[in-house]
Amino acid sequence: MAVSTSSVDFSVIRREPELVAPAKPTPRKLKPLSDIDDQEGFRFQSPLILFYGNNPSAIGDPAKVIREALAAALVFYYPLAGRLVEGPNRKLMVDCTGEGVLFIEADADVTLDELGDEIMPPCTKLEELLYNVPGSDGIIGCPLLLFQVTRLKCGGFIIALRQNHTVSDAFGMVQLLNTIGEMAKGKSMPSVLPIWQRHIFSARHPPNTTCSHHEYINPSTVAESKIMLPTNVEVQKSFFFGPKELKSLRRQLPPLLQASSTFELLTACLWRCRTAALQLHPREEVRVSCVVSVRKKGMMHVPRGFYGNASAWPAQVSEAQLLCRNPLGYAVELVKKAKAQMSEEYIKSVADLMVIRGRPMYIETRNFLVSDTTIIGFGKVDLGWGKPIFAGPAAAVSIISTYARYRNRKGEDGIVVPIILPQPVMERFIEEIRKITQDQPLIGSCDVPSTIVSRI
Repeated sequence: MAVSTSSVDFSVIRREPELVAPAKPTPRKLKPLSDIDDQEGFRFQSPLILFYGNNPSAIGDPAKVIREALAAALVFYYPLAGRLVEGPNRKLMVDCTGEGVLFIEADADVTLDELGDEIMPPCTKLEELLYNVPGSDGIIGCPLLLFQVTRLKCGGFIIALRQNHTVSDAFGMVQLLNTIGEMAKGKSMPSVLPIWQRHIFSARHPPNTTCSHHEYINPSTVAESKIMLPTNVEVQKSFFFGPKELKSLRRQLPPLLQASSTFELLTACLWRCRTAALQLHPREEVRVSCVVSVRKKGMMHVPRGFYGNASAWPAQVSEAQLLCRNPLGYAVELVKKAKAQMSEEYIKSVADLMVIRGRPMYIETRNFLVSDTTIIGFGKVDLGWGKPIFAGPAAAVSIISTYARYRNRKGEDGIVVPIILPQPVMERFIEEIRKITQDQPLIGSCDVPSTIVSRI
């Protein structure tokens, strides 16, 4: 099996972090988040990373250009320069203080060619390319964004950022990055003006849960949700699925499922292999939760320019033995059913559930949560240096795995998926992937640097 380990050694020299405020005075007000935004499952920091090659006709020093363009963009996205505060019942609001977002300028003694396939998430030395400024990684009272621009000795650069997920989703971050690119190229106004309008995704009056939500903790599953599998260390690996692997998987589907999307096929494969690797009791329930955005569904009349969270993660449940012993098509059908639950009524029901049940957390135990970022537009973000070589989530976060487009060093276009599992489970998972694809997928690896208790 072709394994890409973190073999490239390089150092990063950083300047002191600074706050970048809006370039002009902005309104001072409190802006409530929606009931989709401020749910417990979005209260985390999400890392993103973009790699750009050398462009001799580029517009200047990337750190200086991006810093100034960021300040110009924050005039329009001024809530992002504020800080979160909690109101009654833990309701989150943005206090638009204009304090700014964190920005770090850095240099690394490495080239993109030397990094090679190690730019796949989890990226080599992510902690160096996205430095965790002490005291910055909380939810309340902390900067909502952290940017680090790292110049490379080849003339390329890396822009890594961390977003507070309660304030914006991935679509919103692409919108902000595109605006930064426009400001960097000299525009004075974004081509797409940002829209707040968080009331669209707030609970109804009175709230009324009308759908079944298997993805969230409820009183009957609270005890189960706290079951943890002890392990001394978890590892994170990325799996690359190119044309050969995807073709091998699709051959296993019956004619009626041949039109299934790549997302459905890949999610079914990963969920099945992950469940088999966990070696659960045959009657144990396992879940798959698919992040589905209403933007792509044309629901809720989401205005162009809206940059808040506009998604839910409907789930489907199966006994472990049924998932692992049935053909792959069984899992594909369940993934399709999970996605098909999404409707305007469904996401309204989620917002109502947050208010009725006090923002329950999604179920973590034996749940596989996946998000497809291949359709969001990270790969088209031009900051003045052309399109990125790779752009997307920098790593998996807890049980959440994301799909990103990637072209490997062989020139093959495919999808890269980071997975976090305990070491012995990961070894079994790799073997399951090998068996189901009948191939040797490229794997990138990274040890998670802390002792973790696994909720898998």
